[in-house]
Amino acid sequence: MSQSSAAIEIFSLRGKTAVITGGASGIGLAIAKRFGCHGGLIEVVDIEPDKIDSAVQSIRGLDGDAFGEVCDVGDSRSVHGLFERIHQRRRRIDILVNCAGVVHIGNALNTSAEDFERVQRVNVQGVANCSQAALRYMVDQQGGAILNLASTVSHFGLANRFAYTASKGAVLAMTYSIAKDFLPHGIRCNALLPGRIHTPLVDAFIAKNYVGHEAEMFDKLSKEQPIGRMGTPEEVAAAAHFLCSDDAGFITGSGYPVDGGVLTLR
Repeated sequence: MSQSSAAIEIFSLRGKTAVITGGASGIGLAIAKRFGCHGGLIEVVDIEPDKIDSAVQSIRGLDGDAFGEVCDVGDSRSVHGLFERIHQRRRRIDILVNCAGVVHIGNALNTSAEDFERVQRVNVQGVANCSQAALRYMVDQQGGAILNLASTVSHFGLANRFAYTASKGAVLAMTYSIAKDFLPHGIRCNALLPGRIHTPLVDAFIAKNYVGHEAEMFDKLSKEQPIGRMGTPEEVAAAAHFLCSDDAGFITGSGYPVDGGVLTLR
């Protein structure tokens, strides 16, 4: 067996059903593609139908097995219906990656009640809804892995991210709670804490707020990471791959920075 083949087998997800929310773009899509390349049976969940179709085709183009559905993760009834359909299709739910999320710019005074509620509905209630729906099947199976996308702001303050910071702190706390409560059922739950990752959302933010200074601002934001650059979605996906594989079987209840040193070296 070649070294590359051995590496694939070590972190194999072969035959495992992996539900990835927010899986049609950015970090979620990178995770879906990587899992698909390593044998996972991928269920892409997102709010944008066109992006879902493109994501599914891209995974299948890499010889992965993928299916996609539109779902508002903040709607509990829709989420539970979705997981019932996935379970009927795949017969198991082995992995859940809670990646769906929204951002908001604002502090405690200028964040409206409506914006605060919108962020919590997706980032917090969405994680709760999907975790509850997946856990029903994982408990019956006596095994599974849940991975939540939290953030470095779960641990430190970032200016003008009042609603977002509150939501990601909650995601990390829920990670600890799920990990503790479902240990007896062979279910692991961990979180990733990404730093600044270069996704289309970053480019859109810069284009909207720094017209004419895009390159300068991109360079500034990149150099705020101690490592000197932004991360890539694929680097986050690599960490997700390990934590959701059986090779991480002794790891649960932990938050893992993928942040270029932001939490410890800034």
